[in-house]
Amino acid sequence: MAPNTMPSNTETLLIDGNKNSGAKNDGTKKTPLLYKVLLILALMTVIGGLLTGVMTYMNVGYSDTFFIDWSRALLAAYAIMPIGFLLMGLVTKFINHKLPNTKAYKRNLITGVVMACIMESMLAFSTASKTIGFANQTAFLNGWLEGFLVALPVGLTLMVIVSMTIKPKIEAFLKS
Repeated sequence: MAPNTMPSNTETLLIDGNKNSGAKNDGTKKTPLLYKVLLILALMTVIGGLLTGVMTYMNVGYSDTFFIDWSRALLAAYAIMPIGFLLMGLVTKFINHKLPNTKAYKRNLITGVVMACIMESMLAFSTASKTIGFANQTAFLNGWLEGFLVALPVGLTLMVIVSMTIKPKIEAFLKS
């Protein structure tokens, strides 16, 4: 049997196709910034779209203006979600600092639950502000709370899945 002659940087070769185009001399290639930005935008669209969709439905129901209200809520979420990404880094560092001897999957689980609650609260606020407004504070607070409570199980499920499976891969991708 012939020995495996595939180079150690096969992944780079398969993606790039060029043996000598590595950014470093060790054969690894830095991921272009555009790919990192596109990944973050895709995540924001999927997660934010799902959560603001649920919240918009709870606030206004399925009406003739649902998609317009949803798109406004999603645009507002685009302004808030980068704060969530920064908070996720801070929460991760904080939890890693406070629980250094805890297994990584448990720390990721805690991070996911904390981030779900933070992001749901922020997204429920922005969605209620776009769909209900601030004119009637009682209606706004009821819309915020209803959107938060209904979307929280969805957000918890998403954040736990993301923090347990996707987050470590995303972190490695963004560091590359």
